Amino acid sequence: MSAVLSQVGPVGSGADWLVSWLLDNGGGAFALIRQLVDGLQQGVNGVLAAPPPWLFAVAVAAFGLWRISGGFALFCLLGLNLVLWMGLWSPMLATLALVISASLLALALGLPIGILAARQRLVWRLTRPVLDLMQTMPAFVYLIPAVMFFSTGQVPAIIATLIFAMPPVVRLTVLGLKQVPQDLLEAGQAFGCSSWQLLLKVELPSALPTLMAGVNQTIMLSLSMVVITSMIGGGGLGDVVLRGIQQLNVGLGFEGGLAVVILAIILDRLSQSLVKAPQRP
Repeated sequence: MSAVLSQVGPVGSGADWLVSWLLDNGGGAFALIRQLVDGLQQGVNGVLAAPPPWLFAVAVAAFGLWRISGGFALFCLLGLNLVLWMGLWSPMLATLALVISASLLALALGLPIGILAARQRLVWRLTRPVLDLMQTMPAFVYLIPAVMFFSTGQVPAIIATLIFAMPPVVRLTVLGLKQVPQDLLEAGQAFGCSSWQLLLKVELPSALPTLMAGVNQTIMLSLSMVVITSMIGGGGLGDVVLRGIQQLNVGLGFEGGLAVVILAIILDRLSQSLVKAPQRP
């Protein structure tokens, strides 16, 4: 049975050939991508680590008070202080930097693709099966080419997370733009809007709730990759959970998982609130 499983069929051989060809001919491009992604991650991590923990927690709580409610602000304050008390502040910031970096890259790539796919039927027909593949492929499979192209560390972790988390942005951008009422488009055209003005002033504002749902899903999917990417050196809270699994240390795994849950709730509620008017305290 093991001999049968180890055999590579024609599809796998083709994938091996493609990866080998890319490694032989695209070394410079991959090095440039690695530098850019690493620079983004280092910049985000530097911004997050600049304020002291108490100031960071107060800032997040104040933002939650402004956007959501006093109860949520209290949860942010208590939750972040619990993470600090458990000694997981630095891993939490590393995880947050990874999630933000991957989400920013997913938005930078996914939004233009979604806009183009919403306007060009051919682009959508070509993009849709690729998105299906990206969403249904087991997440562990993305780790193999990420490591081969970018070695180990946070850069391949961000790349693998980007691939896994980008499809919702594209799909919901297409959905949101296609649901813009026709009368709004006709009114914009009647006022002499160009195609860019129509997109920026009519279509995107009208589709904003759907677009923000895509942003929220991208952030949550990025966070769900934390433990998986820790296997290739992603670090952060995923590394804490992974060590708990490897050592059969229930307490360590529980603390890491609890910190992930706290971070997930904060990111989920804050990202959802960005499309709504701020709540009165």
